[in-house]
Amino acid sequence: MAAQKPHLNLVFIGHVDHGKSTTVGRLLFEKGDIGEHIIKQYKEEAEKMGKPTFEFAWVMDRLKEERQRGITIDIAHNKMETDKFYFTIIDAPGHRDFVKNMITGASQADAAVLVVDVAQRDDKGGLMPQTKEHIFLARTLGITQLIVGINKMDSVKFAEKKYSETQSSLKKLFQMVGYKPEQISYVAMSGLKGDNIIAKGKNLEWFDGQTLIGAIDSLKVPEKPTKLPLRLPIQDVYSITGIGTVPVGRVETGVMKIGDAVTFEPVGANGEVKTIEMHHEVIPKAEPGDNVGFNVRGVGKKDIRRGDVCGHTKKPPTVAKSFSAQVVILQHPSAVTVGYTPVFHSHTAQIACKVTELISKLDPKTGNVLEKDPKFLKSGDAGVIRIEPTRPMVIEKVKEIPQMGRFAIRDMGTTIAAGMVVDITPSK
Repeated sequence: MAAQKPHLNLVFIGHVDHGKSTTVGRLLFEKGDIGEHIIKQYKEEAEKMGKPTFEFAWVMDRLKEERQRGITIDIAHNKMETDKFYFTIIDAPGHRDFVKNMITGASQADAAVLVVDVAQRDDKGGLMPQTKEHIFLARTLGITQLIVGINKMDSVKFAEKKYSETQSSLKKLFQMVGYKPEQISYVAMSGLKGDNIIAKGKNLEWFDGQTLIGAIDSLKVPEKPTKLPLRLPIQDVYSITGIGTVPVGRVETGVMKIGDAVTFEPVGANGEVKTIEMHHEVIPKAEPGDNVGFNVRGVGKKDIRRGDVCGHTKKPPTVAKSFSAQVVILQHPSAVTVGYTPVFHSHTAQIACKVTELISKLDPKTGNVLEKDPKFLKSGDAGVIRIEPTRPMVIEKVKEIPQMGRFAIRDMGTTIAAGMVVDITPSK
């Protein structure tokens, strides 16, 4: 049945402890995908461990553990069907130490559910830091559809005033990042109690928006970029007995078919696609959005690694010697100058890159040039910079293959900047 419905990748993002895993667990439970006896068992186990209220969070966390033991293509992914769609649910970590995993999760997503605790604020009464960071990253990674679950409404006795305050802070931030109001829908909810997850509930009669499942079913299927060249960033490489080398990843653009001659860059390993598998089923071809494992004849497990990109031999992925990019500095303790070498996260690659030139400083709102050859760029500034990767890196121009032309820059455990590639000097 699943194959007949449109497929979407949906990532759950948000600050740590704002209720992402609980919301996903509650959603799967309310839909009947997880039996009541399992939730009851988790509740008892959680209470014994002094973690009451964690029973729904354990649905996803338990699955992660099971998956790590057996080799499955979907690490921390879960399947979910609604009336309209077939989803791969990605539960991204909210903790700041795991933002790089969140970037990988979000870069695979067609849409995101941002879960925000209605009551939690920072020292200045503003939104929590990872809430802001995840919004910036979702925008940079090209997620154009966002559902905002204003969660834990039970903790404020379902007060409409508290919901409105949180919503207005979020609206300001979305505007600053460049989201349009029509790209965002808001849901007042309680993941723990189940209010407005699937059914409205008496506590939220004042709320005139959709339930969470209603908002999820109102998402639009993005047009698949099948006409673009094949680009499949590698997430992991397995060696499976009786099959051989199995790279795993998500098709970003183009189509991969059995029998295709493919190349992996930047390593330059070539082979032929023997089989393609998704959710343990063999499929004849993989299209954009498909998370697949595929066996390649002629390529060994040691030849390729996470961060490499698979493409057809006729239109191989671009390996950059250097590239220029338009960036927005989100936060930096001092300033970005020539010689700065932070880590660039693009698709599944994480590579240290050196800033070799500051070309211009731009007005973040209009994109107009404010200054040529600036000495530095500080928090809140936008600009065009020239970058040299410290080792070979696959990246594309955002105008040609947008899915492969965006990146986040991280340093000292935080996201410093986000950007998109304007021009490339190829190394090959």
